[in-house]
Amino acid sequence: MIKIPDYVTAVLTCLQNNGFEAYVVGGCVRDSLMGITPHDWDVTTSALPHETMAALQQYTLIETGLKHGTVAAVVNRHPVEITTFRIDGAYTDNRHPDEVCFTRNLKEDLSRRDFTVNALAYNPQSGLVDYFDGLSDIKNKVIRCVGEPDKRFGEDALRILRSLRFASALGFCIEEQTAQSLVNNRFLLRHIAAERIAAELCKLLCGKQALNILLDFSSVITEIIPELKASIGFEQRNPYHIYTVYEHIARSVDAIPPTIPLRLAMLLHDIAKPACYTEDADGRRHFYSHQKVGTEMARVILNRLRIDTHTISQVCTLVKYHDMDLEPSEKCVTRQLNRFGEEVFRELLLVKRADNAAQSEYAQSHTKMLDELELVLEKVLEQGKCFSLKSLAINGSDLIAAGVPQGVQIGETLRHLLALVMDGECENKKDELLARIPYKDTLD
Repeated sequence: MIKIPDYVTAVLTCLQNNGFEAYVVGGCVRDSLMGITPHDWDVTTSALPHETMAALQQYTLIETGLKHGTVAAVVNRHPVEITTFRIDGAYTDNRHPDEVCFTRNLKEDLSRRDFTVNALAYNPQSGLVDYFDGLSDIKNKVIRCVGEPDKRFGEDALRILRSLRFASALGFCIEEQTAQSLVNNRFLLRHIAAERIAAELCKLLCGKQALNILLDFSSVITEIIPELKASIGFEQRNPYHIYTVYEHIARSVDAIPPTIPLRLAMLLHDIAKPACYTEDADGRRHFYSHQKVGTEMARVILNRLRIDTHTISQVCTLVKYHDMDLEPSEKCVTRQLNRFGEEVFRELLLVKRADNAAQSEYAQSHTKMLDELELVLEKVLEQGKCFSLKSLAINGSDLIAAGVPQGVQIGETLRHLLALVMDGECENKKDELLARIPYKDTLD
């Protein structure tokens, strides 16, 4: 049923040969039952930490969390975490148990876990151990708390986002009592470190069911990004849109490839619309400068979530320029390649396509323009068109040799010549570029 790697089997065998129970447990069992190759293998055992270390003394051991019963063994260069069966004490910080009590009873250990699909244990001798119908929930694609949902979320509030992340990533639904409890307890997320929230949010956004989660659990999403609250139910009232701002955002997230920068960009691209709207005499709404305001809002939000600076820069660039006008011409494409570089420009086109996909039928004419623009992009790249100083057939030394004074005039002249090449007014050939140096006659 479950194929356990040899290095993990070695750990199980060592513990069992020393008289202890040992099982693979949690996500690795869940993933294996779903036909997904696990990234990590965790082991749970009846051995106390010092007994685990004695049984596995032949391996390099790392005391990763002795207080909570966890030891890591490095077997054939693979780290395996082994945790003693335990019962958790009170969670006064809504994140970690104040203390743990070790037990020799596997069921007591599994009963403290978050969701039924993760409360599964297995070894080849005993087979699957499933006290809480986790296998049934996997088959029915359900995320359900083990025991009382309020208690589980009160113990560790991050489980609120983990439940949404699992549902999004696995394509599962959330059981009714679990769903109601996570909504009721969403305020507990205020006790969780921003980095942990950001990690779960990014995984949630990149899941295949992100759209459903964003729409069905908007109250949880706005608990961690309160700036989105104004977009819920906010009608756009113009021919390009048939959805509220929030639903448009959710649908645009779903329409773009699942990378963290792209999905964060779509989540935040229209966040400033409610703050920037005006309404004309015909009742049509406009959102002037929402890109600029939204960029600054996005920067504040992402910094608050402790997102890394490179990703923040990527996202803010995409938010700032997501609504810019483009045309399918070589002049436009080379100018944008010069401005953004190929990678960012391609990302910007993906953003514009996702934005358009979440708009009205009236707006879908833009799809044809984007198709044409991408064809021009491929042509420009295939022909090796010049769009950067690096690929210009002339450099600073050539200009100095031609008599251009050293200093800022060198850079200004190179940029001028590059603009001529990108606009098709001059070929990218050294002699022709030298002939087009501004004030060439005075230099001669």
